[in-house]
Amino acid sequence: MKDVGMARLCALWKKYSPQLNQYIGQVKKLDYATAKAFAIRFKWRILLVVIILYAGSKTYDYFFPASGKAGGPVTISSIVVEKKDIPLVMEASGTIVSANIVDIRPMVTNTVAKIEVKDGQEVKAGDLLFVLDDRNDKANYEKLKALADDAQKQYLRAKELVAKNFISKAGLETTLANAKSAQAAARAAEVQLSFDYIRSPIDGRAGIVNVFPGSLVQASNIVSTATSSTATSSVGSMVTITQLNPINVQFVIPEKDIPVMLENQLDGDAMSVKVTVGESGKKTYEGKVLVIDNQVDPSIAAVRVKAQIPNDSKTLLPGQFARVSLIASTLKDALAIPSQAVVINPRGKLVYVVDKDGKAVSKPIKVVYEYQGSSVVTGIEAGDRVVVEGKQNLRPGSKVLEAKSAPASAPSASSAPTTPAAPAPSATPSTTDKK
Repeated sequence: MKDVGMARLCALWKKYSPQLNQYIGQVKKLDYATAKAFAIRFKWRILLVVIILYAGSKTYDYFFPASGKAGGPVTISSIVVEKKDIPLVMEASGTIVSANIVDIRPMVTNTVAKIEVKDGQEVKAGDLLFVLDDRNDKANYEKLKALADDAQKQYLRAKELVAKNFISKAGLETTLANAKSAQAAARAAEVQLSFDYIRSPIDGRAGIVNVFPGSLVQASNIVSTATSSTATSSVGSMVTITQLNPINVQFVIPEKDIPVMLENQLDGDAMSVKVTVGESGKKTYEGKVLVIDNQVDPSIAAVRVKAQIPNDSKTLLPGQFARVSLIASTLKDALAIPSQAVVINPRGKLVYVVDKDGKAVSKPIKVVYEYQGSSVVTGIEAGDRVVVEGKQNLRPGSKVLEAKSAPASAPSASSAPTTPAAPAPSATPSTTDKK
């Protein structure tokens, strides 16, 4: 058959090649009149060639459809969307601050007699820290105490004499006044003597002791410790006592997130925080928000927030850098999908949803909140199967093939590990298109 076919083709070529060469030569000299005459002369043949080409094209499309030529269905991975309660997390960076910090300073000018505290010692409220030279104050107190006791005895004797009409009532009142004055002087001397015994006003840990036995200390009420407690200054203080458990963390939240926080605060629920310290972030400390400042700092358009966290191991120290995740609220019945499922194009954001026929359908969406690889969106319905992987090869109407079993639902923000973003002048979870 092959040889017969080749022989017929050769015969046709020899028969029509002179005419073909003639037509080619005429085409080179083609003008409108020649083309018109050619079309009229061979109109039926031209029509037959067009019909054959059209029929061949349709036949090819029938036996080799476009989907088959494209390589078949696109392999994808998808998830089924379900409604869930998603915590609204704000991330920020802050500083560890002490709940109480006191610079120990003398109330009188005197010399140090004894030091009862050691560097870094844990102390309780009322523990004796320093003893100053108390000889003069003790002698003065004992003198005034003796005078007060004598004045009290004189008053009691005067009462007996008044009962027997030996002295007047005016004399009794004078002895009473003298007794009260002497007792007041004795109490003042006792207070003065107490200044020589310096005790801790709070529970905490002592810092470095800056005085020695025999050191002269002077009365001072100047507090050099900053209110933020980012650093402890020992200038002018004998020692600094710092409360370490519990301890506070201070951070800032952007102005735009204040309404969400205040709304949650008005509901009476204490907002919880998760704090990590250091580069490793191996340990997470959980606590509660204590206070939201009553004014916004206009220089950074943010408000200060202070939270308290336990520090049983006392490994956290004031001044350390901290990453804070604040759970400000909860989005009820939200639809969460992996952020990688969102497609961004010039017209906005969309996702591909697999319909009941197994074809990809694009749906425009709006991202309400995004945190650590999970996005809360609107524009889709619960139960929709959203394409996560393989979307780059999809077009609306494309057939899809699931690569593996789809998870039951999208991961929520609460399942993600917590580390401090929010949208803050530092790091904080970013909320986009927030309601």
